[in-house]
Formats: sequence, structure tokens, C-alpha cells
Amino acid sequence: MGTSFGRGGATTFQQDLANADCIVIQGSNMAECHPVGFQWVMEAKARGAKIIHVDPRFTRTSAVADLHVPLRAGSDIAFLGGIVNHILQNELDFREYVLPYTNASVIIDPRFQDTEDLDGLFSGWDPEERRYSIETWQYEGVEPPATASEDNEGAEPDPASGDRHGSHGGLAGRAQRTDPTLQDPNCVYQILKRHFARYTPELVEEVCGVPKHLFAEVADALCANSGRERTSAFCYAVGWTQHTVGVQYIRTAAIIQLLLGNIGRPGGGILALRGHASIQGSTDVPTLYNILPGYIPMPFAGRYDDLQGFIDVEGGDGGYWGHMDAYIISMLKAWWGDAATEANGYCFDHLPRISGDHSSYVTINDMLDGKVKGFFVVGENPAVGSSNSKMHRLAMAKLDWLVVRDFQEIESASFWHDGPELETGEMRTTDIPTEVFLLPAAAHTEKDGTFTNTQRLLQWHHKAVEPEGDCRSELWFYFHLGRIIREKLAGSADPRDRPLLDLTWDYRLVGDHDEPDAEHVLAEMSGVTAAGTALSGFTELRADGSTACGVWIYSGSFADGVNQTARRRPGDEQSWVASEWGWAWPSNRRILYNRASADPDGRPWSERKKYVWWDVSKGEWTGEDVPDFKKDMAPGYRPGPDAHAEMALRGDEPFIMQSDGLGWLFAPHGVNDGPLPTHYEPHESPVTNPLYRQQANPARDLLSRAENPYNPSLSDVFPYVMTTYRLTEHHTAGAMSRTVPYLAELQPEFFCEVSPELAAERGLQDNQWATIISSRTAIEARVLVTNRIKPLVVQGHTLHQVGLPYHWGQRGLSTGDSANDLFPLALDPNVHIQEVKAATCDIRPGRRPHGQALLDLVADYRRRAGVAV
Repeated sequence: MGTSFGRGGATTFQQDLANADCIVIQGSNMAECHPVGFQWVMEAKARGAKIIHVDPRFTRTSAVADLHVPLRAGSDIAFLGGIVNHILQNELDFREYVLPYTNASVIIDPRFQDTEDLDGLFSGWDPEERRYSIETWQYEGVEPPATASEDNEGAEPDPASGDRHGSHGGLAGRAQRTDPTLQDPNCVYQILKRHFARYTPELVEEVCGVPKHLFAEVADALCANSGRERTSAFCYAVGWTQHTVGVQYIRTAAIIQLLLGNIGRPGGGILALRGHASIQGSTDVPTLYNILPGYIPMPFAGRYDDLQGFIDVEGGDGGYWGHMDAYIISMLKAWWGDAATEANGYCFDHLPRISGDHSSYVTINDMLDGKVKGFFVVGENPAVGSSNSKMHRLAMAKLDWLVVRDFQEIESASFWHDGPELETGEMRTTDIPTEVFLLPAAAHTEKDGTFTNTQRLLQWHHKAVEPEGDCRSELWFYFHLGRIIREKLAGSADPRDRPLLDLTWDYRLVGDHDEPDAEHVLAEMSGVTAAGTALSGFTELRADGSTACGVWIYSGSFADGVNQTARRRPGDEQSWVASEWGWAWPSNRRILYNRASADPDGRPWSERKKYVWWDVSKGEWTGEDVPDFKKDMAPGYRPGPDAHAEMALRGDEPFIMQSDGLGWLFAPHGVNDGPLPTHYEPHESPVTNPLYRQQANPARDLLSRAENPYNPSLSDVFPYVMTTYRLTEHHTAGAMSRTVPYLAELQPEFFCEVSPELAAERGLQDNQWATIISSRTAIEARVLVTNRIKPLVVQGHTLHQVGLPYHWGQRGLSTGDSANDLFPLALDPNVHIQEVKAATCDIRPGRRPHGQALLDLVADYRRRAGVAV
């Protein structure tokens, strides 16, 4: 969404779903995985909205939807692309929105070649490097941004470029040529039309297994419920992201919503349903290797000489990223305080540099090769929750030390004495050198702080009870770890120690255990002037060192010296937007890009969908929400030749983080695998790609090694599709739920879902055992024979799918094999996320063998499938 619209966050908020006229939930089982937010879907239904659930399984979400559409896991782009084609071929786009607010009219470089021209590849593909050069994807006459052009001589390729660009909006220049008639063959609209022309209802049926009449019902519902008077919303979760083309799934939905005029408007938008309470916060602040707080790119080694070089490359001239200097300098001042001066580039050289892909799975790969000596596991359980969990356990057994912080001894802490590999002989406790430090963690009820949830909403939670014994919060742990390290380094003259010694490590301590005051941390994130006055928002940040702000998008969350995130004014005491409940970034806006809720002249598209509009008498934008636009910029404003940042945008360009102010139907950069979504098969697939000779995403990340073998596609040995999912009763990798008696009782055993037809084909019996096999390993599960997962007809043949909840491991009250042991490390090339929503397997009745017999079974499958290890 960052590439399409400018920000990597949900465009709307959950309560606004009640205003939708149609809601498509795809890539999510929202009723079971986000039950609190799902109440607003039910509110929309009560008001007459059509609810559509597109999912391989019939779930509780499907049960209350008006329409359930079963489809093959891994085929969503074909389905969504069919909707794009339906809109374009029938000219059902909201043209009055599309022309001014998207790049539909922009002329693309005539050298650009599409997948339709190159049989599944875009122009610029380098087969040896397995990556794209994007020069031909640009607006005609516009140079590609420096961070996406050829790397500096001697520098490593930048596999993180797509994620970094996508997370902080577009850096491309303004279009040199446009065609408002949308007839030029090189304009985005015509390129889009050609690209999706073959995504017909017949192709959707062939690829997805969705009958034409069901597809037509979805396409018609979306188009009928979009336009001036009506809006439709999309909701998705990890069912879309966890694919080798996951980013492009979301891009396809973004294209649909831009064509139909549903972005920035009440009842519209795209809601990214985050997996649990603060996943949005963990990318905002972040816990990612390639971005800094507020989606500022992490500096890349060898690319910039100094701070100004970084700003010149990563900032841009148009849109609010034109203030990159203020954002990063304020962050550097928050981190290094008085030590950060203009003379030393505000300690920019204290920041680490990345030199390539340092993502989680690459790090695991490096552990196996002895390149990583120590590892922190905090709030994760990779021995259960990560794809190819077995590879993670083998990797952790190669470390010198491992720190695990959790409520109890999770599988990632106990693998060395009770992991499955001990039984098979692949590991021996006496041979494992890893020193494991298991440290007790405080629960969320035992600490103060904020959650930043699905809708970018920061909500303060107060400590209910003191943590017991030695349990401590993450804030306590990392503050005191930093304090101790700084004490040990005190007096060091080594330049490499200066970044740690210069830190403003002075948080107020409270309580018997010297807990850092979480409100003090939030106030630093929100920002202050040099005089210590709290900032009211990011527009007050300055590039002269006079402001300090740890997270620029959170600026204003402590405005007036008041914890804005702790506000809990009841809904019946304020407007339906509920702007006084918590605080949403940026600037407490609840719907992003809401300038688009008005027409180019600033008038609401309709009275029914009125949200933000231009008040002529006051000379400012006003409405139900904080305007996501410069408040006093009139609709008729036109920038001069020397205009910069937001002043370089027109008064009718609502996507203010993009350098051209437009929503991107076509992405000239920001994605590593193509400017337009394209249907590729999953890395492991039982069928061919009927569109192109190129079977799978050519740019996907693969880690080919003995510990990570892949099933061949089109293999009779692995004929079935398998996919993972969540249950309401268990939480992620299970540490918080499998140890709770009443939750373990509700879901007591690991199971697999299969259709009656697959059960008959493979001799599976309900409530008996089945063994599921891939080329990584084999696991066992209780069989649940159910009509909830139906066989589909794909390319003229019956295709079966196996559903696997992923919560189980060896520890707790409810134990079982880990579904993620079956899945490979095949990754999206933009964000390096694993493909666990679509892979291949075999399934057969009975329990799996143990010890050497398990290895022999898997080896036999590899031999028969021709898998070389």
C-alpha cells in the first residue's frame, strides 16, 4: 500500500466499515481471527451492505457473509485481475475520480514491455542476477530514483529496495506527458487494459476454480457499490501477504479501489488486518532491518557520503517526503541529543549501514553457515511459528548463545533437549554448543505502554498488576541492557563505541525495579522543541536541530504534554469518527488520503458520502476528520517551478506522500517484481501457469540448501495444495494459549481439514490419524473430514486442498506436530515473507513413523519426486 498510495498502513479504520455498501474479505478469516473488529462488518450488513468472503475454506466469516467464494490457495491475482479486467472492458471505472487522482493518464517510457509481450516477464529482467532493472518502467522522460538505479560500483545489490521504497511512498518525478483522453497506447490506462485483457471469467474459472457466475456476482457487486453515492471496502490479512507474490496481491486490490474511487472515502479503502495487537507498531517503530522509525530508509553501505547525500537520494522534491531532512535530523537529535550537531552531521555516521538482505530467513541461513554467533528471540517462537521450523531449530543449534524472553519455556528455548530432531538423530544434546538464556517476560497486563493496531491507532494500556518474581518488560530489559553495556564501555576511546556512549539514555525510572517510564518514551517519540515544549505534530519538525522526535509519524501523540493515546472518551459523547479515542498516526487522521473524499473542486462527491471538503468561507479544509492535506491549500492551487515538498503538489492531488500526488495504478518503482500485478503460480504448485511460460514469480527469493529442499511443481508425488491458518482459540505459535487449560480443552489436538472427496480418495477417516508429507519432513494430525473445504475444478481436473492450523508444538497442555515444519523458505522479493499459504504435499492415513523411519519416509518421497539434496 505504500507503493500504491504513499504510506504502509491501512487506509481506513475498522469502525468505518459500518459505512460500506459492499465489503470483500479476502485473505482473511476475519470473524475468527479479528472477532472484535468484525462487529463493524456485521453492522454494515445490518445496514444493507453486501458481505463477500473469498477463501479456500468455509469459515465462520463465510457463514455470516452473503456470498462465499471458494478458490484455490495461491490464485488470488487471477481472481482480482479478472475484476480489474471487468471494470476496464466495461468502462465501469469512476472516471471523474480516476483522471485527476490516479496516474491513469501518464505516458510510460515507450521502451517498456509487459508480461504480455515477454511471456511472463517485464522489460529489464536480468536472468543471471534474477532481478529487474527498472529504467524502462518510468514515466516518459523521468529518470529512475537513485536508490533503484544501478548500484554503485563495488556495492552489493540492494534486495531491500522494494520494501524501502514501498514503505515510504513514491520518489518518481512528476509526469512529463499525460493523455487525459486515455487513448494513447503508452498511457497507464491502456497498458493496464492490455495487461489484464486475458484475465477473463473463463480464465478465473480455469486458474482459481471459481465458477463464472460466482465471479460475476463479486465483480458486479463491487462495481454497483462504488461511485459518487456508494463505496466498497477490502479487508485482508496474512492470507494475502504470505505468498511469493504477496505484495502484488495487495497491489491488485489497490488498483481495483483506485479504479472504483474507493480510496480516501468513508466506507471504502483497504483495511490491512494485523495479526495481533501491535504488529502495525512493530513496523512503524520498527523491528525491521531495512527501515528506521517512521519508515525512513535505513542507510545503505556505500550509497551516501554524508547526511545531505542521504537526504538528496531518499527525500524527493514533491509531497511530504520532501521534508526528509526534518524527519531524520529530528530523529537523530532524539537519539543522540547534544552530541548531534550540524558540524558532525547530527551523528548520521552513528547509524549502522545495511549491505544487502539481512532479513530473518537470511539470518537463519547465516546461522547454519556459522556467520551468526548470537540471537535474541523476543515475542516470537520460530521453532514453531516460522516456515521450515525444522531449519530454524537446526540453525539455533549452531549458535554460541541464544536469549529467549517469554512467559514460559517455549520450543525455541527447549529445542536442545526436547526438539523432534533429537529423536531422529539429526541433533544430539551433547553436541549442541548453544548456551540458552531463558529470561521471564512480563505479560501485557503487567506493563504500561501503547499498542498500535490494525488501523494505525495508538492505544495506551495501563499496568494492571506488578509482574511476579523476575519477570520484566521488554522496555526494562533493553534499557538496562543498554545501561550495563554503556557502563562497561565508559571511558572507551574506540570510535565504534561512540554511538552507544552518545545515546540519550536518560529515561525516567519508576517503581521498585527501576522500570523506565513508558510515558517518557512516548513523549520522546512524539517530539519536543529545544526548549522542551511538546510538539503538536510533524509539521512542526525542523531540519536545523531545534526539534527532537523519535518517530516522526507519531509526532503529536503527546501534544500539550498530554498522553493523547490514553484518551477514552465514550463513543456516544463524540462524532462517529471517535477522534478522541486513542490517537491515530499521522496527526490523528482516521481515513488516509481523505482529500479524495471530495471532488477536484473540493466539493463532496455526494451528501451521502460526505467526509472532508473545502470550506470557501474559511479558506480551509474541514469535515468529519483531520484533513489529510495542507489545511489551507485551496483546490485551485497550482505550484510554481521552484515549489518544494507539499507545495509542489496541486490543490487537487490527494496522495500527499507521493511525489506526484497521485494514486499509482502503475508503479514505476517501489516493487522488485514488476510495475503491475501478474498471475504466477506459487513456488510449489500442482498445475501449470496457463497465462505464461514463466511459471512462478521470477524474482522470488529462494534459499536452496540441504535443509530447505523444494517440492517440484507438477509432481504426482506431491499432488495436493496445503495452506495454513489460525484458530480463534489459539494464539500464533501457541505459547500464550496451549498452556491455558480452558483453551487447550477447546482445541485439544492438532488437526487437518480435508474434504469428504479427498478422504475417500486417500482412505482418511474422521478423527483418525493422517500423515502429511513434503520434501522437508512429515507430520501427523487428526483428520477432520468436512464440507468446509471443497474440491475445485482447476484446468479441467479435480484439485484437493489440505488445511492446517499452525499453532502446535511439543510443549504445553495441548501438544502436536508443527504445521510450519512442512513448508519451505520461498519468499516474496519485496518484504521477504514466507509462502505458507500455498505449497504442495501428500497425505495418507495413519500416524507418521518416528526416528530413522521418519527420515527414510521423507527420503523415499524425495527420491520418487526427483528432489536432489
